[in-house]
Amino acid sequence: MRMQFRRRREQKTNYHARLTLIKSGKPRMVVRTSISHATVQFIKWYAKGDMTIASATTAELHKFGWKPPTGNVPAAYLVGLLAGMRAKAAGISAAVLDIGLATSTPGSRLYAALKGVLDTGINVPHSSDMLPSEDRINGKHIAEFALSAQKPAFSKYGISASELPKHVAEVKAKIMQAKG
Repeated sequence: MRMQFRRRREQKTNYHARLTLIKSGKPRMVVRTSISHATVQFIKWYAKGDMTIASATTAELHKFGWKPPTGNVPAAYLVGLLAGMRAKAAGISAAVLDIGLATSTPGSRLYAALKGVLDTGINVPHSSDMLPSEDRINGKHIAEFALSAQKPAFSKYGISASELPKHVAEVKAKIMQAKG
């Protein structure tokens, strides 16, 4: 029996899936999420090693006036939009989605980031059933939940949770004006 590569043993990389994405010849749109952040990168494969062409993280959203925490669907959408603007400026017009070993769940932050990239005009093959609804992207689901909560919630948002949809629209406009 042959020993697997270290990253495979640690369940960090599925080399078969990675090779399939690389064979497409298109840059990979790599989306990685944690509890409090999301990162979107456009990566091209070269024989010497992968090269990151464009990148954005949710931590950068604060530069555009983002006040709420960054571990939610609207923040993932906005970071996808920001990364998409940067990739478009770098000349990328098409990519393939790479979610790594993350579980593919319809409407998740992974697909919110994809929706942000799609809104910049970059072509990424996908199923529209996987994308979150406009209400989730705008944060209306968070605002509705905050109104129905029995006790005060969302104190870390820096704004009233009911103002979140308007805040998302404001930050989106700032990102679109910045052009990456």
